[in-house]
Amino acid sequence: MQEPAGRDLVGPGVAGQGVVVTGAGHGIGAALAEAFAAEGARVVVNDLDADSARRVADRIGGFAVPGDAASAEGVAALIAAARAELGAIDVYCANAGVAVGGGADASPKAWATAWDVNVMSHVRAAEQLLPDWLERGEGRFVATVSAAGLLTMLDAAPYAVTKHGALAFAEWLSATYRHRGLRVHALCPQGVRTRMLDATGRAGEVLLTPTAIEPAEVAATALRAIAAEEFLILTHPETAGFYAARATAPDQWLDGMNRLQQTIEKG
Repeated sequence: MQEPAGRDLVGPGVAGQGVVVTGAGHGIGAALAEAFAAEGARVVVNDLDADSARRVADRIGGFAVPGDAASAEGVAALIAAARAELGAIDVYCANAGVAVGGGADASPKAWATAWDVNVMSHVRAAEQLLPDWLERGEGRFVATVSAAGLLTMLDAAPYAVTKHGALAFAEWLSATYRHRGLRVHALCPQGVRTRMLDATGRAGEVLLTPTAIEPAEVAATALRAIAAEEFLILTHPETAGFYAARATAPDQWLDGMNRLQQTIEKG
């Protein structure tokens, strides 16, 4: 089947494109905003931390739209404000996320927060964006998922479960709408030197810190993969092997993860 015609939204054609990045006041989101702006995109910087959003926007010549990128009302307000600034949204980076730890005993509030921010923020944004994108026959949705969505994250059941949900939704979007011009990407980094990594404690120290990279490296990898039209964006080559082992040898993979759990528990 012939692919639908549409503008190249990354690479030489990114100049002038309208890009929204949520959770862009720090870390990966700030790096994505900077990378898109460096390629000539017009970038809306969103974050709950209004001062950080404004600082990043000022630094890259973008537009700060502080606020909630998770609730239905917050998402609608963000997209309306972004359209007012940009005219149209060509690329939406659903990057905002929360690292909620704990196990089966995590509080209902913790589970609800993780679900709302890590999954429903993507669903609500897509609901707002799809009518325009499908009418135009083009649009690009970039979901920051995390390698936890492909694998798991020990000591953080709400985070691991909801990141699986974020990946599943990104897959569904791509499978459903790619013939109508929608391009979807799932960004799945392992350890990244951000405030979120600092908050992961012993589990992060064992699983993520040894191979952690800088946010700018994540953003550079993301833009290259988007330009190549790759759905799954892996910043750490070893993730692919872990993901393959999870699918083809689940018992051995689970044994290995359990050994890591025991290492964490030994302190």
